[in-house]
Amino acid sequence: MIIGRKCFIVAEIGINHNGDIRIAKRLIKAAKDAGCDAVKFQKKTVDSVYTKEALDKPQKSLFGETFRDLKLGLEFGQKEYEDINIFCRRFDIVWFASCWDKVSVDFIYQFKPPLYKIASPCLINDELLRYTTSKKIPIILSTGMSTEKQISHAINVIGRRNIINIMHCTSCYPTKPEELNLSYILKLKENFGLEVGYSNHNPEIIFCLAAVALGAKVLEFHITLDRAMWGVDQTSSLEPQEAGLLIKYIREIEKSLGEGIKKIYNRELTISKKLKKHQF
Repeated sequence: MIIGRKCFIVAEIGINHNGDIRIAKRLIKAAKDAGCDAVKFQKKTVDSVYTKEALDKPQKSLFGETFRDLKLGLEFGQKEYEDINIFCRRFDIVWFASCWDKVSVDFIYQFKPPLYKIASPCLINDELLRYTTSKKIPIILSTGMSTEKQISHAINVIGRRNIINIMHCTSCYPTKPEELNLSYILKLKENFGLEVGYSNHNPEIIFCLAAVALGAKVLEFHITLDRAMWGVDQTSSLEPQEAGLLIKYIREIEKSLGEGIKKIYNRELTISKKLKKHQF
């Protein structure tokens, strides 16, 4: 089990590499230097995930004139993931992916991932949930754009024993503070009795800190080299120096939370003797 008492911190590279393995490696190194436990990618078989109608629509990008050109341009293949696997081993950082279709589940399986992430849009895809579960690898379930009924159904399909964390998420990019609904982290744990986490899409670190203070045991945020870079997720991401500061503060918060048991510390005793008139 790679998730323990400390918050397990994941930097989602996702598609912020812009189809360039060199950028991907820089992001992996930045995540490691910041203190992240893992990096996450997205893997899709483009023709399976999107309709032909959607793929044929005009959309200018670095890669061409259609939505298909964009999605294919952002997708890494065998060579790139072999490089990612070697690079992550070199820097001793965990990597995994959210797989949006069965072919992608099989593709990532060859690299022996420590876990799979079910992306929020895939939560209602029972066929994909069952297929991912069949690999007998722990699963993190993201819950953006989903009702409690849908979350409950997905948990039943996957099986509680196969889920190591369910992540509160609002699938807006970037998410406004009033859309974060962080207090639901407490309700999520209460309602489903599983460890909970938080998937962030806001570029301010304060909300990630609040999520950890509320009990998130997995924290995922998008990472970018520069929010001004081209790409749809860049503005919702943290830059490397922000990620480093966030993780420093998270580890301090974890120290401050303690064990939930009332204690009198030695440094308090001296003060107590001076200020407490009656002792029991």
